[in-house]
Amino acid sequence: MLINVPQYLDVEDKVAGPLTMKQLGWMIALGVILLVLWNMMPSVVFFIIGLPVAALFTGLAFFRPYGQPLGSFVIFGILYYFRPKIYVWKRAPQREQIEHKDPVVETAHLADKKMSSQSLKSLAQLLDSQGAQYNKNLEEILKKPVAKK
Repeated sequence: MLINVPQYLDVEDKVAGPLTMKQLGWMIALGVILLVLWNMMPSVVFFIIGLPVAALFTGLAFFRPYGQPLGSFVIFGILYYFRPKIYVWKRAPQREQIEHKDPVVETAHLADKKMSSQSLKSLAQLLDSQGAQYNKNLEEILKKPVAKK
């Protein structure tokens, strides 16, 4: 059975023509505010105050800086301004620490561990049998100190 997987999940549904629910809400709020301003103020003052209000609400409805709505962009800006900032201090390297010194190469010479043929056979038998045939002498062989030259 085939099931259709929805695509374009980030696209909002259109409610009234090309407007989404948020855009329609901002436009209705703009209309209500302009109606109140029209009834309360003379026409010259209405145009002086109404044009910036209309520009603000139109921007809130349609402008999307950096792919997010202007309303959330403004809210994040206000939160950034009022929240405390956290600074992480990283110590700058001092000049004494920066000076290059000749690298000292230390080499460790490991002495070869010499094993007898009997101990090698015991180890091979243990590995071939995947631990089933355990030789008690093998522990002693492995714990033997390293033979020095």
